[in-house]
Amino acid sequence: MPGLVVFRRRWSVGSDDLVVPGAFLLTIHFICFVIVSVSLVIFEYNTRILSVKLLFYHLIGYLLILFFSICVEIGICVISMRGSILDAEARTSINIWIYLKSLVILFDIGWLAVGSVWLGHYYTTAPIDDPKKVYIAIIICNWALVVITLITIWCTFDAAGRSWVKMKKYQRSMRETESRFNYKRSNSMNRNWRQRKVMRAYQDSWDHRCRLLFCCMGSSERNRNSFTDIARLLSDFFRELDVVPSDVVAGLVLLRKFQRLEREAIVRQRKNGTYEFLSGVPITERTQFLALNDAKNYDFFQTVIHYMYFAQGAYGWPMYVIINRSKMWHLVPELKCFGCCCGTSDDTEVIQDNCCLCNYAALKKTLQLGDIDIVYATYHVDVGETPFFVAIDYTHRSVVISIRGTLSMKDILTDLNAEGEVLPLQPPRDDWLGHKGMVQAAIYIRNKLQEENLIERALQRNPDRQTHTFDLVLVGHSLGAGTAAILAILLKPEHPTLQCFSYSPPGGLLSMPAVEYSKSFITSVVLGKDVVPRIGLNQMEALRADLINAIQRSVDPKWKTISCSVICCGCGPEPTSVVNMSGQDTHINQYQEERGTARSTSAHPTDSSIALTLHQPLYPPGRIIHIVRHHPKPDEQKYDSGWRNVLKNREPVYQAIWADSTDFDEVLISPVMLQDHMPDKVLAALKKVVSCRDRTVKACTSRRRNDNTTITTTVTTTTTTTTQNTDTRYSRPPSI
Repeated sequence: MPGLVVFRRRWSVGSDDLVVPGAFLLTIHFICFVIVSVSLVIFEYNTRILSVKLLFYHLIGYLLILFFSICVEIGICVISMRGSILDAEARTSINIWIYLKSLVILFDIGWLAVGSVWLGHYYTTAPIDDPKKVYIAIIICNWALVVITLITIWCTFDAAGRSWVKMKKYQRSMRETESRFNYKRSNSMNRNWRQRKVMRAYQDSWDHRCRLLFCCMGSSERNRNSFTDIARLLSDFFRELDVVPSDVVAGLVLLRKFQRLEREAIVRQRKNGTYEFLSGVPITERTQFLALNDAKNYDFFQTVIHYMYFAQGAYGWPMYVIINRSKMWHLVPELKCFGCCCGTSDDTEVIQDNCCLCNYAALKKTLQLGDIDIVYATYHVDVGETPFFVAIDYTHRSVVISIRGTLSMKDILTDLNAEGEVLPLQPPRDDWLGHKGMVQAAIYIRNKLQEENLIERALQRNPDRQTHTFDLVLVGHSLGAGTAAILAILLKPEHPTLQCFSYSPPGGLLSMPAVEYSKSFITSVVLGKDVVPRIGLNQMEALRADLINAIQRSVDPKWKTISCSVICCGCGPEPTSVVNMSGQDTHINQYQEERGTARSTSAHPTDSSIALTLHQPLYPPGRIIHIVRHHPKPDEQKYDSGWRNVLKNREPVYQAIWADSTDFDEVLISPVMLQDHMPDKVLAALKKVVSCRDRTVKACTSRRRNDNTTITTTVTTTTTTTTQNTDTRYSRPPSI
């Protein structure tokens, strides 16, 4: 940071990013240099033979090219390691070395071409075997290096780089003029025109990247419109921020460490009564744990677990294979080979599944947890059109609509179309906004339900079992969770008893008025430090400000900052900025103030005349159950001995707490931030909450029985006294 400017163009790489490619090339070229040198020394070359003479002189010439390459690469590595991330002045001479390296590469390509010609003419006839083998290995290796270098150059090419340089040059000249003559221009149309030109160039660049990344999807009108919307969104988000991908990586490394220090300081200072953090959540005396010792709460939580199977089943055979690797053969009896009657037959309507109905077979296997009848399943997918199925759950007397989460490239486009859009309600409510892509998906499913009359068909499926009295339940995970929540709001007026279970919903889903309305019928579940419920446009803008703030505080070279999280699994030396902040509450308070200021302003960090985007906050839906982990220490006195016996295998304690929608306004950087979003992990965590509760109750009950027996046989006292002693001796396990 900033991006490297060479050949009068900005590139998507920083001058401090050249350490790794420079060291890689240096290593390979040094090995080649040693091999060529040894081959020239130990092998005899009869220069009276033309082919051998040409080979000998070509090796000497290539030895010189390798020598110059090594010298230039050493210079690039040394200079690239100078200064901190923002201290680009210490690396200004890197441009000269890049020009020298470019010249050496041209000579290298030319010399390799000459060597390839020699191989074509003299390889079979030259009367020296071992040097020929060494020579062809060197030629192939260095051609591969050239190809890798060209691919790297292509990856770092910035299509709008030339326009960027022109705009920055113009802005610099304007500032110099203003400072020289002590005046400030206002309403400069030229300046606005240049900025708009760069923004158009960057929007076209993002549009090209989207088309390249999703090239397998075709070029329908719907896809082109989605590409345009996403490109505009991304170009606005990164508006004139002179950062490169490695800056983001370094910022995330620093931000994770700063977040950890901040949490430690909050616990140390007992801010807001916080005495610990569980999965990044502050635990205070006001924290509401879901008390599973209450029968009503326990039954409700079992219902949450039950409907998670429906959300997981919507993913079809890919998720079934991931979860049941050793039981894949269980699907075989359920498959239908090209529509024949080899498998089981039923009257379920299945739309656009594959030839063997693998997704439907996996769905039936996943839902073998009760008396369930699948009415309809569609696996059609497009941008804004998500697969779903309709089933009847006789056990819980409900009609279930389960919506699939992200599984295809078209689903990713739906996810990325994240701007706020007014929900299509009657009467309209302008302040009820939703995630645009998921609003479109909810409208598609609502229309499909109405066109196919699916809800009514399910309610009239089996009058003898009173299906017409069943309630409607909507479930989904990830993209499906957001779509289910919005669809629930749309269907609520027609189905007053409707309930929705939204597992790992996206953070930027609903505006606050819609969230408050949804709390009466939508229950969301979030696991640990899952990143998706913490990602919306507003949260990403806060993350952008936090990353810039972290980078500005860095005083180490970028390679050192990144390597501290890689060497020995993150046990390398801590960055200087982290060491300076450790244990210093004053520095941490200053960091918090600077972070708050950076989040609240829309000005560019280096140019106040440039406005960054700020979107309206959107939040996860409904009431939120947050599954948190606590990793107990061996000497921790928080739990009684019965509870510690349950935890003797060092597994974390899983507990459920009630969280607020605003608790997920910050992205927590963690190695498990993506893992916690997977549906199988969510289901396993829900089960572990109940398992921890059951094992704890069993252990404590057994302990109390033993103690009661001991007290009864050894102490002769009244029943009242015995009961009092038993009750006061043992503390309760934590509420879960």
